[in-house]
Amino acid sequence: MTARILIVDDVPANTRLLEAKLSAEYYQVASAKDGFEALRMALGWQPDLILLDVMMPGMDGFECCRRLKEDPTTLHIPVVMVTALGEPAERLRGLESGADDFLTKPVEYETLMARVRSLVRLKRLLDEWRARGETARALGLTSESVAPPSVAGARALVVDDWDLGAQTIQQALGRDGIIAGRARTGAEATELTAAIPFDLIVLSLSLIEEDPLRLASSLRAADATHEVPMLLVAEPEERDNILRGFDLGANDWLVLPLDENELRARARNQIRRKVYQDRLRADFGTALEMALIDPLTGLYNQRYLMRHLRGLLESGQNHELAVLMIDVDHFKSVNDEFGHATGDQALRAVADVLRGNTRVFDSLARYGGEEFVVVMPGTGAADAALAAERLRSAVEATPCTWAPGKPSGLTVSIGVACIAQHPGTPEALLHAADLALYAAKRAGRNRAEIAAPGAPPPT
Repeated sequence: MTARILIVDDVPANTRLLEAKLSAEYYQVASAKDGFEALRMALGWQPDLILLDVMMPGMDGFECCRRLKEDPTTLHIPVVMVTALGEPAERLRGLESGADDFLTKPVEYETLMARVRSLVRLKRLLDEWRARGETARALGLTSESVAPPSVAGARALVVDDWDLGAQTIQQALGRDGIIAGRARTGAEATELTAAIPFDLIVLSLSLIEEDPLRLASSLRAADATHEVPMLLVAEPEERDNILRGFDLGANDWLVLPLDENELRARARNQIRRKVYQDRLRADFGTALEMALIDPLTGLYNQRYLMRHLRGLLESGQNHELAVLMIDVDHFKSVNDEFGHATGDQALRAVADVLRGNTRVFDSLARYGGEEFVVVMPGTGAADAALAAERLRSAVEATPCTWAPGKPSGLTVSIGVACIAQHPGTPEALLHAADLALYAAKRAGRNRAEIAAPGAPPPT
Protein backbone atom coordinates (compact mmCIF):
# COMPACT_ATOMS: atom_id res chain seq x y z
CA MET A 1 0.00 0.00 0.00
CA THR A 2 1.63 3.22 -1.13
CA ALA A 3 1.08 6.53 0.65
CA ARG A 4 2.46 10.06 0.92
CA ILE A 5 4.61 10.63 3.99
CA LEU A 6 5.95 14.00 5.13
CA ILE A 7 9.14 13.95 7.23
CA VAL A 8 9.72 17.05 9.37
CA ASP A 9 13.22 17.33 10.83
CA ASP A 10 15.86 20.07 10.91
CA VAL A 11 18.72 17.53 10.76
CA PRO A 12 19.36 16.47 7.12
CA ALA A 13 20.99 13.18 8.13
CA ASN A 14 17.88 12.10 10.03
CA THR A 15 15.69 13.05 7.09
CA ARG A 16 17.81 11.13 4.58
CA LEU A 17 17.76 8.00 6.78
CA LEU A 18 13.98 7.98 7.09
CA GLU A 19 13.55 8.81 3.40
CA ALA A 20 15.71 5.84 2.44
CA LYS A 21 13.77 3.42 4.63
CA LEU A 22 10.34 4.61 3.51
CA SER A 23 11.25 4.89 -0.16
CA ALA A 24 12.48 1.29 -0.05
CA GLU A 25 8.90 0.35 0.85
CA TYR A 26 7.61 2.39 -2.13
CA TYR A 27 6.15 5.25 -0.11
CA GLN A 28 6.15 8.73 -1.65
CA VAL A 29 8.27 10.87 0.65
CA ALA A 30 8.71 14.63 1.03
CA SER A 31 10.53 16.59 3.73
CA ALA A 32 10.27 19.88 5.60
CA LYS A 33 13.03 21.46 7.66
CA ASP A 34 10.87 23.16 10.31
CA GLY A 35 7.32 23.48 11.66
CA PHE A 36 6.38 26.45 9.48
CA GLU A 37 7.30 24.65 6.28
CA ALA A 38 5.53 21.53 7.57
CA LEU A 39 2.26 23.44 8.02
CA ARG A 40 2.47 24.84 4.48
CA MET A 41 3.24 21.44 2.95
CA ALA A 42 0.55 19.66 4.95
CA LEU A 43 -2.05 22.09 3.63
CA GLY A 44 -0.93 21.84 0.02
CA TRP A 45 0.29 18.26 -0.32
CA GLN A 46 -2.17 16.59 2.08
CA PRO A 47 0.12 13.71 3.12
CA ASP A 48 -1.23 10.44 4.51
CA LEU A 49 1.14 10.55 7.48
CA ILE A 50 3.50 13.06 9.10
CA LEU A 51 6.68 12.01 10.92
CA LEU A 52 7.39 15.03 13.10
CA ASP A 53 10.58 15.75 15.01
CA VAL A 54 10.10 17.39 18.41
CA MET A 55 13.25 19.47 18.82
CA MET A 56 13.29 22.09 16.04
CA PRO A 57 14.15 25.82 16.01
CA GLY A 58 11.41 28.44 15.72
CA MET A 59 8.46 26.13 16.26
CA ASP A 60 8.90 22.85 18.07
CA GLY A 61 7.05 19.67 17.18
CA PHE A 62 4.49 20.05 19.96
CA GLU A 63 3.32 23.43 18.67
CA CYS A 64 3.35 22.23 15.07
CA CYS A 65 1.25 19.20 15.97
CA ARG A 66 -1.22 21.33 17.91
CA ARG A 67 -1.70 23.64 14.91
CA LEU A 68 -2.13 20.71 12.54
CA LYS A 69 -4.86 19.26 14.74
CA GLU A 70 -6.63 22.61 15.12
CA ASP A 71 -6.93 23.14 11.36
CA PRO A 72 -9.99 21.37 9.85
CA THR A 73 -8.06 20.72 6.64
CA THR A 74 -5.23 18.82 8.38
CA LEU A 75 -6.71 17.48 11.63
CA HIS A 76 -7.40 14.08 10.03
CA ILE A 77 -3.74 13.52 9.06
CA PRO A 78 -2.03 11.09 11.47
CA VAL A 79 1.05 12.51 13.21
CA VAL A 80 3.87 10.41 14.66
CA MET A 81 6.26 12.43 16.80
CA VAL A 82 9.89 11.32 16.64
CA THR A 83 12.43 12.47 19.23
CA ALA A 84 15.51 11.59 21.21
CA LEU A 85 13.59 12.41 24.38
CA GLY A 86 12.28 9.29 26.08
CA GLU A 87 10.81 10.82 29.22
CA PRO A 88 7.17 9.89 30.01
CA ALA A 89 6.31 13.56 30.47
CA GLU A 90 7.49 14.33 26.92
CA ARG A 91 5.52 11.41 25.50
CA LEU A 92 2.40 12.60 27.32
CA ARG A 93 2.91 16.16 26.10
CA GLY A 94 3.14 14.90 22.52
CA LEU A 95 0.00 12.79 22.82
CA GLU A 96 -1.93 15.63 24.45
CA SER A 97 -0.96 17.93 21.58
CA GLY A 98 -2.85 15.51 19.31
CA ALA A 99 -0.09 13.18 18.12
CA ASP A 100 -1.21 9.70 17.15
CA ASP A 101 2.00 8.11 18.32
CA PHE A 102 5.40 8.88 19.78
CA LEU A 103 8.61 7.11 18.70
CA THR A 104 12.03 7.47 20.32
CA LYS A 105 15.30 7.75 18.38
CA PRO A 106 16.99 5.70 17.19
CA VAL A 107 13.79 4.53 15.52
CA GLU A 108 13.40 0.77 15.33
CA TYR A 109 12.62 -0.16 11.72
CA GLU A 110 9.97 -2.86 12.38
CA THR A 111 8.16 -0.66 14.90
CA LEU A 112 8.18 2.30 12.52
CA MET A 113 6.77 0.28 9.63
CA ALA A 114 4.08 -1.30 11.81
CA ARG A 115 2.95 2.17 12.94
CA VAL A 116 3.07 3.51 9.39
CA ARG A 117 0.99 0.66 7.94
CA SER A 118 -1.62 0.89 10.69
CA LEU A 119 -2.03 4.66 10.52
CA VAL A 120 -2.10 4.75 6.72
CA ARG A 121 -4.86 2.11 6.69
CA LEU A 122 -6.89 4.21 9.09
CA LYS A 123 -6.20 7.42 7.16
CA ARG A 124 -7.44 5.84 3.92
CA LEU A 125 -10.63 4.72 5.60
CA LEU A 126 -11.25 8.16 7.07
CA ASP A 127 -10.49 9.77 3.71
CA GLU A 128 -13.25 7.74 2.10
CA TRP A 129 -15.84 8.78 4.66
CA ARG A 130 -14.51 12.32 4.67
CA ALA A 131 -14.95 12.65 0.90
CA ARG A 132 -18.52 11.42 1.16
CA GLY A 133 -19.22 13.79 4.02
CA GLU A 134 -17.78 16.75 2.11
CA THR A 135 -19.99 15.93 -0.86
CA ALA A 136 -23.01 15.78 1.40
CA ARG A 137 -22.14 19.11 3.02
CA ALA A 138 -21.57 20.72 -0.38
CA LEU A 139 -25.09 19.67 -1.34
CA GLY A 140 -26.45 21.11 1.91
CA LEU A 141 -27.52 17.67 3.13
CA THR A 142 -25.60 17.68 6.44
CA SER A 143 -24.37 20.19 8.96
CA GLU A 144 -20.85 21.54 9.19
CA SER A 145 -18.28 19.71 11.29
CA VAL A 146 -18.10 20.52 14.97
CA ALA A 147 -15.28 20.65 17.50
CA PRO A 148 -13.64 17.44 18.75
CA PRO A 149 -15.96 15.75 21.23
CA SER A 150 -15.48 14.95 24.88
CA VAL A 151 -14.77 11.30 25.66
CA ALA A 152 -16.87 11.40 28.83
CA GLY A 153 -19.55 8.75 28.62
CA ALA A 154 -17.66 6.63 26.09
CA ARG A 155 -17.59 2.88 26.76
CA ALA A 156 -14.40 0.82 26.93
CA LEU A 157 -13.89 -2.90 27.49
CA VAL A 158 -10.78 -4.08 29.32
CA VAL A 159 -9.90 -7.70 28.52
CA ASP A 160 -7.46 -8.92 31.14
CA ASP A 161 -7.40 -11.93 33.49
CA TRP A 162 -5.12 -10.12 35.96
CA ASP A 163 -7.38 -8.35 38.45
CA LEU A 164 -4.93 -5.65 39.54
CA GLY A 165 -3.95 -4.80 35.97
CA ALA A 166 -7.57 -4.54 34.84
CA GLN A 167 -8.54 -2.40 37.83
CA THR A 168 -5.63 -0.01 37.19
CA ILE A 169 -6.73 0.49 33.58
CA GLN A 170 -10.40 0.91 34.54
CA GLN A 171 -9.58 3.51 37.18
CA ALA A 172 -7.32 5.47 34.80
CA LEU A 173 -9.97 5.56 32.09
CA GLY A 174 -12.59 6.53 34.64
CA ARG A 175 -10.72 9.77 35.37
CA ASP A 176 -11.72 10.94 31.88
CA GLY A 177 -15.33 9.86 32.39
CA ILE A 178 -14.89 6.72 30.28
CA ILE A 179 -17.15 3.87 31.44
CA ALA A 180 -14.86 0.84 31.49
CA GLY A 181 -16.20 -2.71 31.73
CA ARG A 182 -14.08 -5.79 32.17
CA ALA A 183 -13.90 -9.28 30.63
CA ARG A 184 -11.65 -11.99 32.01
CA THR A 185 -11.95 -14.38 29.06
CA GLY A 186 -12.52 -14.32 25.33
CA ALA A 187 -16.00 -15.78 25.82
CA GLU A 188 -16.92 -12.93 28.17
CA ALA A 189 -15.50 -10.38 25.74
CA THR A 190 -17.48 -11.84 22.84
CA GLU A 191 -20.68 -11.85 24.87
CA LEU A 192 -20.25 -8.27 26.10
CA THR A 193 -19.28 -6.81 22.72
CA ALA A 194 -22.30 -8.45 21.11
CA ALA A 195 -24.60 -6.76 23.62
CA ILE A 196 -22.94 -3.37 24.21
CA PRO A 197 -21.56 -0.91 21.63
CA PHE A 198 -18.02 -0.18 22.86
CA ASP A 199 -15.85 2.72 21.73
CA LEU A 200 -12.52 1.14 22.73
CA ILE A 201 -11.13 -2.30 23.56
CA VAL A 202 -8.03 -2.55 25.77
CA LEU A 203 -6.60 -6.05 25.34
CA SER A 204 -3.83 -7.56 27.44
CA LEU A 205 -1.36 -9.69 25.51
CA SER A 206 -0.49 -11.49 28.76
CA LEU A 207 -3.67 -13.58 29.02
CA ILE A 208 -2.82 -16.93 30.62
CA GLU A 209 -5.67 -19.26 29.64
CA GLU A 210 -6.00 -18.37 25.94
CA ASP A 211 -4.22 -16.91 22.94
CA PRO A 212 -4.71 -13.11 23.03
CA LEU A 213 -3.76 -12.74 19.36
CA ARG A 214 -6.47 -15.20 18.35
CA LEU A 215 -8.91 -13.18 20.43
CA ALA A 216 -7.72 -9.96 18.77
CA SER A 217 -8.31 -11.53 15.36
CA SER A 218 -11.76 -12.73 16.39
CA LEU A 219 -12.77 -9.31 17.72
CA ARG A 220 -11.51 -7.58 14.60
CA ALA A 221 -13.48 -9.98 12.38
CA ALA A 222 -16.76 -9.73 14.31
CA ASP A 223 -19.38 -7.33 12.96
CA ALA A 224 -19.92 -5.69 16.35
CA THR A 225 -16.23 -4.87 16.88
CA HIS A 226 -14.91 -4.69 13.31
CA GLU A 227 -14.22 -0.95 13.57
CA VAL A 228 -13.79 -0.52 17.34
CA PRO A 229 -10.29 0.80 18.16
CA MET A 230 -8.11 -1.81 19.87
CA LEU A 231 -5.32 -0.83 22.27
CA LEU A 232 -2.83 -3.57 23.20
CA VAL A 233 -1.08 -3.74 26.57
CA ALA A 234 2.04 -5.90 26.68
CA GLU A 235 5.26 -6.71 28.49
CA PRO A 236 8.44 -5.24 26.89
CA GLU A 237 9.61 -8.71 25.82
CA GLU A 238 6.37 -9.29 23.88
CA ARG A 239 7.49 -7.07 21.01
CA ASP A 240 6.88 -9.73 18.33
CA ASN A 241 3.33 -10.25 19.57
CA ILE A 242 2.74 -6.50 19.53
CA LEU A 243 3.79 -6.25 15.90
CA ARG A 244 1.71 -9.31 15.04
CA GLY A 245 -1.23 -7.69 16.80
CA PHE A 246 -0.83 -4.64 14.59
CA ASP A 247 -0.93 -6.84 11.51
CA LEU A 248 -4.19 -8.29 12.82
CA GLY A 249 -5.75 -4.84 13.03
CA ALA A 250 -4.81 -3.38 16.43
CA ASN A 251 -4.66 0.43 16.48
CA ASP A 252 -2.19 1.22 19.27
CA TRP A 253 -0.15 -0.31 22.09
CA LEU A 254 1.29 0.38 25.51
CA VAL A 255 4.22 -1.34 27.21
CA LEU A 256 4.22 -2.23 30.91
CA PRO A 257 4.81 -0.88 33.50
CA LEU A 258 1.75 1.18 32.68
CA ASP A 259 1.97 4.97 32.58
CA GLU A 260 -1.61 5.98 33.46
CA ASN A 261 -1.36 9.40 31.84
CA GLU A 262 -0.10 7.92 28.59
CA LEU A 263 -2.90 5.33 28.70
CA ARG A 264 -5.49 8.09 29.12
CA ALA A 265 -4.01 10.14 26.26
CA ARG A 266 -3.89 7.19 23.88
CA ALA A 267 -7.41 6.13 24.84
CA ARG A 268 -8.74 9.65 24.25
CA ASN A 269 -7.10 9.80 20.82
CA GLN A 270 -8.55 6.46 19.76
CA ILE A 271 -12.04 7.22 21.04
CA ARG A 272 -12.11 10.65 19.41
CA ARG A 273 -11.01 9.13 16.12
CA LYS A 274 -13.84 6.61 16.34
CA VAL A 275 -16.36 9.35 17.13
CA TYR A 276 -15.07 11.32 14.15
CA GLN A 277 -15.38 8.27 11.91
CA ASP A 278 -18.89 7.53 13.24
CA ARG A 279 -19.89 11.14 12.60
CA LEU A 280 -18.67 10.98 9.01
CA ARG A 281 -20.57 7.74 8.49
CA ALA A 282 -23.70 9.25 10.02
CA ASP A 283 -23.38 12.32 7.79
CA PHE A 284 -23.19 10.10 4.75
CA GLY A 285 -26.12 8.00 5.95
CA THR A 286 -28.18 11.14 6.47
CA ALA A 287 -27.29 12.42 3.02
CA LEU A 288 -28.13 9.06 1.48
CA GLU A 289 -31.45 8.98 3.30
CA MET A 290 -32.27 12.51 2.19
CA ALA A 291 -31.44 11.57 -1.39
CA LEU A 292 -33.85 8.63 -1.30
CA ILE A 293 -36.62 9.82 1.04
CA ASP A 294 -39.43 12.22 0.21
CA PRO A 295 -39.12 14.95 2.89
CA LEU A 296 -42.85 15.71 3.01
CA THR A 297 -44.23 12.22 3.63
CA GLY A 298 -41.19 10.26 4.82
CA LEU A 299 -41.82 7.67 2.11
CA TYR A 300 -39.27 6.63 -0.49
CA ASN A 301 -38.97 8.89 -3.52
CA GLN A 302 -39.12 8.07 -7.22
CA ARG A 303 -35.33 7.61 -7.47
CA TYR A 304 -35.38 4.84 -4.88
CA LEU A 305 -38.54 3.30 -6.35
CA MET A 306 -37.03 2.88 -9.81
CA ARG A 307 -33.77 1.36 -8.52
CA HIS A 308 -35.61 -0.97 -6.16
CA LEU A 309 -38.09 -2.11 -8.80
CA ARG A 310 -35.31 -2.67 -11.32
CA GLY A 311 -33.40 -4.73 -8.77
CA LEU A 312 -36.45 -6.91 -8.09
CA LEU A 313 -37.04 -7.53 -11.78
CA GLU A 314 -33.38 -8.28 -12.53
CA SER A 315 -33.03 -10.68 -9.59
CA GLY A 316 -35.31 -13.21 -11.29
CA GLN A 317 -36.67 -14.21 -7.88
CA ASN A 318 -40.05 -12.49 -8.17
CA HIS A 319 -42.21 -14.48 -10.55
CA GLU A 320 -45.15 -12.69 -8.97
CA LEU A 321 -44.93 -8.96 -8.40
CA ALA A 322 -47.57 -6.24 -8.43
CA VAL A 323 -47.40 -2.48 -8.68
CA LEU A 324 -50.17 -0.20 -7.42
CA MET A 325 -50.31 3.35 -8.78
CA ILE A 326 -52.39 5.51 -6.42
CA ASP A 327 -53.66 9.03 -7.11
CA VAL A 328 -55.58 11.29 -4.69
CA ASP A 329 -58.89 12.30 -6.26
CA HIS A 330 -59.65 15.99 -6.83
CA PHE A 331 -56.52 17.03 -4.96
CA LYS A 332 -56.22 20.32 -6.85
CA SER A 333 -59.42 21.51 -5.22
CA VAL A 334 -57.89 20.91 -1.78
CA ASN A 335 -54.96 23.20 -2.56
CA ASP A 336 -57.26 25.79 -4.18
CA GLU A 337 -59.74 25.85 -1.29
CA PHE A 338 -57.52 25.39 1.76
CA GLY A 339 -54.02 26.33 0.58
CA HIS A 340 -50.86 24.34 -0.05
CA ALA A 341 -49.96 23.99 3.65
CA THR A 342 -53.25 22.16 4.24
CA GLY A 343 -52.66 20.17 1.06
CA ASP A 344 -49.32 19.02 2.47
CA GLN A 345 -51.07 17.87 5.65
CA ALA A 346 -53.56 15.94 3.54
CA LEU A 347 -50.76 14.18 1.64
CA ARG A 348 -49.06 13.23 4.90
CA ALA A 349 -52.38 11.83 6.17
CA VAL A 350 -52.78 9.71 3.03
CA ALA A 351 -49.17 8.50 3.32
CA ASP A 352 -49.80 7.45 6.93
CA VAL A 353 -52.89 5.47 5.92
CA LEU A 354 -51.03 3.71 3.12
CA ARG A 355 -48.07 2.98 5.40
CA GLY A 356 -50.36 1.47 8.02
CA ASN A 357 -52.09 -0.83 5.54
CA THR A 358 -49.17 -2.33 3.63
CA ARG A 359 -46.91 -5.24 4.55
CA VAL A 360 -43.46 -4.76 6.03
CA PHE A 361 -41.82 -6.14 2.88
CA ASP A 362 -43.85 -3.95 0.51
CA SER A 363 -42.19 -0.74 -0.67
CA LEU A 364 -44.17 2.49 -0.58
CA ALA A 365 -43.04 5.61 -2.45
CA ARG A 366 -44.32 9.05 -3.30
CA TYR A 367 -44.11 9.06 -7.08
CA GLY A 368 -44.71 12.79 -7.48
CA GLY A 369 -47.36 15.36 -6.60
CA GLU A 370 -50.35 13.47 -5.19
CA GLU A 371 -49.33 10.11 -6.70
CA PHE A 372 -48.05 7.15 -4.69
CA VAL A 373 -46.75 3.73 -5.71
CA VAL A 374 -46.78 0.45 -3.80
CA VAL A 375 -44.46 -2.36 -4.93
CA MET A 376 -45.71 -5.74 -3.69
CA PRO A 377 -43.31 -8.69 -4.16
CA GLY A 378 -44.81 -12.18 -4.30
CA THR A 379 -48.26 -10.88 -5.19
CA GLY A 380 -50.45 -12.03 -8.07
CA ALA A 381 -53.39 -10.26 -9.68
CA ALA A 382 -56.07 -11.52 -7.28
CA ASP A 383 -54.17 -10.57 -4.12
CA ALA A 384 -53.14 -7.23 -5.63
CA ALA A 385 -56.78 -6.42 -6.36
CA LEU A 386 -57.70 -7.21 -2.75
CA ALA A 387 -54.81 -5.05 -1.48
CA ALA A 388 -55.88 -2.16 -3.72
CA GLU A 389 -59.43 -2.33 -2.41
CA ARG A 390 -58.15 -2.44 1.17
CA LEU A 391 -56.08 0.69 0.63
CA ARG A 392 -58.91 2.50 -1.17
CA SER A 393 -61.34 1.72 1.64
CA ALA A 394 -58.87 2.74 4.34
CA VAL A 395 -58.29 6.16 2.77
CA GLU A 396 -62.02 6.72 2.27
CA ALA A 397 -62.75 5.81 5.91
CA THR A 398 -60.14 8.18 7.32
CA PRO A 399 -61.78 11.26 8.88
CA CYS A 400 -60.70 14.68 7.66
CA THR A 401 -58.50 16.08 10.44
CA TRP A 402 -56.33 18.26 8.21
CA ALA A 403 -59.13 20.74 7.22
CA PRO A 404 -61.66 21.43 9.99
CA GLY A 405 -65.11 22.06 8.58
CA LYS A 406 -64.63 19.90 5.48
CA PRO A 407 -67.59 17.50 5.41
CA SER A 408 -65.74 14.48 4.00
CA GLY A 409 -62.24 13.12 3.68
CA LEU A 410 -60.26 12.11 0.64
CA THR A 411 -60.58 9.26 -1.81
CA VAL A 412 -58.06 7.65 -4.12
CA SER A 413 -58.09 5.93 -7.49
CA ILE A 414 -55.76 2.97 -7.99
CA GLY A 415 -54.28 1.25 -11.02
CA VAL A 416 -52.86 -2.27 -10.62
CA ALA A 417 -50.36 -4.01 -12.89
CA CYS A 418 -48.70 -7.40 -12.41
CA ILE A 419 -45.44 -8.68 -13.83
CA ALA A 420 -47.11 -11.84 -15.16
CA GLN A 421 -49.24 -9.78 -17.56
CA HIS A 422 -46.67 -7.00 -18.19
CA PRO A 423 -43.14 -8.44 -18.18
CA GLY A 424 -40.16 -6.31 -19.06
CA THR A 425 -38.79 -3.13 -17.57
CA PRO A 426 -39.87 -1.10 -14.51
CA GLU A 427 -41.02 1.61 -16.92
CA ALA A 428 -43.31 -0.83 -18.74
CA LEU A 429 -44.84 -2.11 -15.51
CA LEU A 430 -45.42 1.40 -14.14
CA HIS A 431 -46.87 2.50 -17.47
CA ALA A 432 -49.37 -0.34 -17.36
CA ALA A 433 -50.36 0.63 -13.80
CA ASP A 434 -50.68 4.25 -14.89
CA LEU A 435 -53.05 3.29 -17.74
CA ALA A 436 -55.16 1.33 -15.27
CA LEU A 437 -55.19 4.35 -12.95
CA TYR A 438 -56.56 6.57 -15.71
CA ALA A 439 -59.18 3.93 -16.44
CA ALA A 440 -60.25 4.16 -12.78
CA LYS A 441 -60.43 7.96 -13.10
CA ARG A 442 -62.59 7.74 -16.22
CA ALA A 443 -64.88 5.22 -14.52
CA GLY A 444 -65.76 7.71 -11.77
CA ARG A 445 -62.77 7.74 -9.35
CA ASN A 446 -62.59 6.20 -5.85
CA ARG A 447 -62.07 2.75 -7.34
CA ALA A 448 -59.36 0.33 -8.44
CA GLU A 449 -58.76 -1.08 -11.91
CA ILE A 450 -56.52 -3.94 -13.07
CA ALA A 451 -54.34 -3.26 -16.12
CA ALA A 452 -55.43 -5.20 -19.17
CA PRO A 453 -52.82 -7.58 -20.65
CA GLY A 454 -51.01 -6.24 -23.67
CA ALA A 455 -51.05 -2.55 -22.69
CA PRO A 456 -48.98 -0.50 -25.13
CA PRO A 457 -45.39 0.24 -24.00
CA PRO A 458 -44.48 3.74 -22.77
CA THR A 459 -43.39 6.23 -25.39
